[in-house]
Amino acid sequence: MVMRSKVLMVCVLLAMPVALMGQAYGNGREANGAIVHSAAEQLFALANRARAEQGAPPLEWDPALAIAALRHCQRMAAEGSIAHRYNGEMSVSERAQAAGAHFSLIEENVAVGEYPAQIQDAWLHSPEHRANLLNPQVNRVGIGVVKSRGVLYAVEDFDRGVEVLTAAEVEREVEGLMRVSGIAIRPSHGDARAACAMNQGLPSRLSEGTPQFVMRWQGADLSRLPSQLADRLGSGRYRSGAVGACPAESSQSSFTMYRVAVLLY
Repeated sequence: MVMRSKVLMVCVLLAMPVALMGQAYGNGREANGAIVHSAAEQLFALANRARAEQGAPPLEWDPALAIAALRHCQRMAAEGSIAHRYNGEMSVSERAQAAGAHFSLIEENVAVGEYPAQIQDAWLHSPEHRANLLNPQVNRVGIGVVKSRGVLYAVEDFDRGVEVLTAAEVEREVEGLMRVSGIAIRPSHGDARAACAMNQGLPSRLSEGTPQFVMRWQGADLSRLPSQLADRLGSGRYRSGAVGACPAESSQSSFTMYRVAVLLY
């Protein structure tokens, strides 16, 4: 899990596709100033142009991130100064989660300026903001732009999106990774699911026998197994395994996480 955010005071503007902006924001004026759809539209296009020039994959528009970015942008316009967080306000990760985003990494750029190309240019000439904008690990963005006091307030929220999976889907993902080692996957999930819900030990009643190895972990990346588990599977000591998923512990804040247990026999 990673959260990086940088603040930049410059004279610039932003932009993004009107259709997308309309879906995320609606139309008209807000109490803190006018929402500038065209500026957000331009910033979105400029961001993907810059990423293409550097060989980074294009960003997809995320309506949930757009809502979070706009809400913070409106707060900046109301405050009159730019910041990533004001007194009584949620953090960027909490704002994104509240808007409905699911992610394993989140970053934010903020600015105040006169027009989009100027804002974009300033971000690109600021090492930390440039790193956020061109980061190949992020794949989604939401942008909010508000005009107030004769200038544009802009917020870009970037994240690496996490797919929302059911427990059964999580189990199938992990089972697929385990099969590569040649181990047999047991069809029953009961014991592993019960173990997943525990912080240590095993359930008092085991329907599948006592496993030789138990591992629990929580994370957002289901593209690979934890190294300790991969080493165990590669040892040739185990003939079969069972996978169980359960709700992630809330201690992982607003980042989207999966909790899994694997029993090896």
